[in-house]
Amino acid sequence: MASPTPTIPEPLKFTRTHWLICIIASIGFAFDIYELLMLPLIIKPALASLGGVNEAGIPNLLPGSPEYVEWARMLFFVPALAGGVFGLLGGYLTDLLGRRRVLTYSILLYAISAFAAGYATNLYQLLFLRCLVFIGVCVEFVAAVAWLAELFPNPKQREKVLGYTQAFSSLGGFLVAFMNGYAAEHAGTFPAIHGGHEAWRYTLISGVIPALPLILIRPFLPESPVWQRKREAGQLKRPSIRALFSPELRRTTIATTIVFAASYGIAFGAIQQLPQILGAPGKGQKEVLAIGKAAQDKAIADAQAAGKPAPPEGKLKQIGANAIDGTVAHVTKIQEMGGLLGRCALAFLAVIIVGRRTLLRIFQIPALIFVPLYFWWVSNNLTGDTLTMIQAGIFIAGFLTVAQFSFWGNYIPRVFPVHLRGTGESFAANIGGRVIGTAAAWITLTLAESKPPNPAKIALMGAFVAGGYALVGAILTQWLPEPKAEEEEH
Repeated sequence: MASPTPTIPEPLKFTRTHWLICIIASIGFAFDIYELLMLPLIIKPALASLGGVNEAGIPNLLPGSPEYVEWARMLFFVPALAGGVFGLLGGYLTDLLGRRRVLTYSILLYAISAFAAGYATNLYQLLFLRCLVFIGVCVEFVAAVAWLAELFPNPKQREKVLGYTQAFSSLGGFLVAFMNGYAAEHAGTFPAIHGGHEAWRYTLISGVIPALPLILIRPFLPESPVWQRKREAGQLKRPSIRALFSPELRRTTIATTIVFAASYGIAFGAIQQLPQILGAPGKGQKEVLAIGKAAQDKAIADAQAAGKPAPPEGKLKQIGANAIDGTVAHVTKIQEMGGLLGRCALAFLAVIIVGRRTLLRIFQIPALIFVPLYFWWVSNNLTGDTLTMIQAGIFIAGFLTVAQFSFWGNYIPRVFPVHLRGTGESFAANIGGRVIGTAAAWITLTLAESKPPNPAKIALMGAFVAGGYALVGAILTQWLPEPKAEEEEH
């Protein structure tokens, strides 16, 4: 006897509560990426500032030098490792304690930690606070995705909600680039921190922004109805990491974890290294460095016109560095515009294309070809007038890569049961994406270490590392299970 066809629930009519939940989830997604993309923008000036200078007044930590590589690897990978481990615990707590509570406190954790990081006086403080930021980000993503997936039982409506709320992630990337550029341009107008006006500190402090609307919205947010109903009925099984490797879930867990890692590896192995490549002192991109020199010349000319002495050397270096950071931030804005368009394209295609593997490959295969070739080209074209081409290329790279991140938010909730949804998402996203995927940055920087520093080598190694991750992901995608057709909660 054939089993009855499951009834697909009707789309929900949006109420104020639904809008509030989508708004707070969108804020969370936006500032997840805001915090993650902050490090590539501020790492060069932060290391130069906190790492001290030599007798000639030159920073001890310049991109490509062994000392710089050591600290850059730690700042990219150690927080990701902390986020992965504690994020896995956060996923477990999401299943145990509920989606809303964990979501709220995770956002508060990374907002407060980001604010404190702006006042770091040494590299160890910065590293510790970035670990706290990553923990909050990793937990928030899992809680928000589980929450939204369970609020909207109709499949097409759920795909749209997950797709378009995650599109705000790229808005977060655009916002952090804008904030970094704004801070670089107006640093002198902000209150001094430790006696200086360094743009990277104000960019870090801006991470407190998501906590402000959260304080107003949080009291009106309900718990996930599916999770709450099962808990009250005594039907909610206790979450378990071991259960992820049971015979019925083993393939799902392993495949999603590795392919998720591949998506992140493309970004962190290559794309997130571009700010360091373009703005590296002395050997960065020709036009970018010229902008820094022009800002210094203007400061000297303005002082002479006002009948004042030229700014001291240290002040001139800060002016030039801030101008370079502002230009690099503009390139990141272009990258995130590509990412935003990619996320919107994914959200549109997700309700049209039935096969999840097919949907992923639409972005995955072109990224496998384009991103390595693009960074190989960058490694050979830093000394020419190539900034416009670099901007066009990073737009395409962002489109192809960032869209894959939205795919996972739509896909993972459909392949894990309710009592393991947060734990399963957390394992794939945090162990896969945040630890194994982010390790690509560590690999790229290690392979690119050179003396004297050579940013072109960072670009070349990024091409190889991103290509390797992309190839693994493209091959293993064939083992991703297609979600079950039935829409009933299990």
